[in-house]
Amino acid sequence: MGSPLRNRHRALGSFLLPVASFIALGGASPAQQTDVTVAVTNLRSTKGQVLACLTTQPKAFPDCAKDPQARKLTVPTREPMELHFGVVPHGRYAISLIHDENANGKLDTRLIIPREGYGFSRDAAVRMGPPKFDSAAFEVGAEPVRMTIRMRYLL
Repeated sequence: MGSPLRNRHRALGSFLLPVASFIALGGASPAQQTDVTVAVTNLRSTKGQVLACLTTQPKAFPDCAKDPQARKLTVPTREPMELHFGVVPHGRYAISLIHDENANGKLDTRLIIPREGYGFSRDAAVRMGPPKFDSAAFEVGAEPVRMTIRMRYLL
């Protein structure tokens, strides 16, 4: 049988755990989160894997290295190709994709020109380097997000 002090601590712990979980999720309730799914088109082969990054941070786009909260996926390439980022809090996001055909975990280049496929949300244009976050950004609100990202190849 536990002491009254120990029982108060257990009661406090069972109250704080849900509160801590709520805070860790940024205060977002399930009603403020939505599913994000991407269909990938124009893959030139089913070799390797697709590396995907979903971020809210303009400074972390397009590789997500500077965003510890980014959702990153590595999925074996297949046809049809669909990526599920799961349920994310409402907000403004951008997605970048790489068709890592040799499965080495990075975008291979030759004289700074990509040798593997790439794609961005909103089909953001590439001009002298990857697009800016604002060009690829989209809103996640109450409705589930389903989008298509076209893979592009230069070499």
